Amino acid sequence: MSNPNATDDDSGPGVGPIDYDVLDRLRSRLDGSDRFSSVEFRPDQAPDAVVVTYDLGYFPAVVEQASLRIRWFETDDFNVHYAEQYADGESWECRWDRHPNEHNTRDHFHPPPDAATPGEDEDFPHDWLAVLSLVITALDDRIASFWE
Repeated sequence: MSNPNATDDDSGPGVGPIDYDVLDRLRSRLDGSDRFSSVEFRPDQAPDAVVVTYDLGYFPAVVEQASLRIRWFETDDFNVHYAEQYADGESWECRWDRHPNEHNTRDHFHPPPDAATPGEDEDFPHDWLAVLSLVITALDDRIASFWE
């Protein structure tokens, strides 16, 4: 069994256990959107997350996959990672984070194209629904930029 307090390179130390109730609410909210071809709650490749795959009809043919991985912790810390994979093997990524760390404030955004650390200091809302709305709005703008 995995340690619920374990972290990886994009969550940071001290975030606490995963909030599976919030993840389930996120799954339910995202599952109702036509943007996504799949919404997975705790899939094998990311058992502490909700992973959504965008419907590629929203993207030009050069995009082979676009996905969003969301983790939410009982401390209201979170990690939302967006990635696009291109036909030429390149990728475009960004990440919204709230967690204790040494490189930024607790709330920060890792900008594209590679979601590098350190990110930009931010002040995100504390409600999961407001964070989701902020992220989806930013990604809708990203997708619209392909067609401008």
